[in-house]
Amino acid sequence: MLILDGEAVRASYPMTEAISVMTEALRAFSSGKVTQPLRSVLAPPSEEGVFAMMPCHAEGLGYGFKAIMHNPGNEARGLSTHIGMVTVFDPETGELSAVLDGSAVTAIRTAAVSAVATRELARADAGDLAILGSGTQARTHLEAVRLVRDVHRVRVWSRTAERARDFRDWAAALGVDVEVAATPEQAVRGADLVCTTTASRVPLVGAGALSPGAHVNAVGASVRGARELAPAAVAGCAVFVDSRESALNESSDICDPIDAGLMDEKDIRGEIGEVLLGAVEGRTEPKEITLFKSLGLAVEDVASGFSIAARARKGGIGVAV
Repeated sequence: MLILDGEAVRASYPMTEAISVMTEALRAFSSGKVTQPLRSVLAPPSEEGVFAMMPCHAEGLGYGFKAIMHNPGNEARGLSTHIGMVTVFDPETGELSAVLDGSAVTAIRTAAVSAVATRELARADAGDLAILGSGTQARTHLEAVRLVRDVHRVRVWSRTAERARDFRDWAAALGVDVEVAATPEQAVRGADLVCTTTASRVPLVGAGALSPGAHVNAVGASVRGARELAPAAVAGCAVFVDSRESALNESSDICDPIDAGLMDEKDIRGEIGEVLLGAVEGRTEPKEITLFKSLGLAVEDVASGFSIAARARKGGIGVAV
């Protein structure tokens, strides 16, 4: 069995590889080659955080799962808010093959999926990027989006001004100039690429805030009760999801406008995997606002786990026990 901590995961999973792996995983999911239930979530009323279990079987890969804890209090501790592990099993024997740091896998694969959606749905000339949030996902999304679009301007908003400045300084070390916005509206105004990476319980992006032709990756509100976009803002978009079933059961960003009568289930144009397969049309015209609602799928973690473990073994990375 191979054990890979966060450093080993990052060394074995460059973002370019992750985008390629996620492209194939999303295709497999939407073509029926993946068996996975809705994730099982424990949210004890006495606890601030939630615990989720995400098992999966993917044809051609095998079995695996992710066990992840979302602990909002970790932000103040300087730790990741997502702590857990990804585990994959030998496809022939069923023996435990590898255990990987779930926080690192989640950070990379989530941004890689957004990059896939951006590549497929954003205008070819899009390059004005707004990021809401300044944590780990904000950083990996900046890295990922730059690989699929020529980003020429970046704005960031965070509830904590100091964290927004830290993000700006981190990006500067990479040679990227970042403007700190005072409000979410100021950040997204005029942007044609928007990534929302917060755990907000109240909408941050209102109706009319998004510019015509923009593409939005909404990734932060991943459980019911969390929301980043106002219902009217969602209803004004061409909506795509990673999984219809997940979106209709787990996403307040999607369910709130449906419950309000602003849109219908049929208004979800399709899964991003269906766009990749050519079964569903993506952007239809330049001024259309496209929205990709990402909740995260077990197959993304399991496909990542198999890819990372293989690359780590080849490179002699990790601890074998």
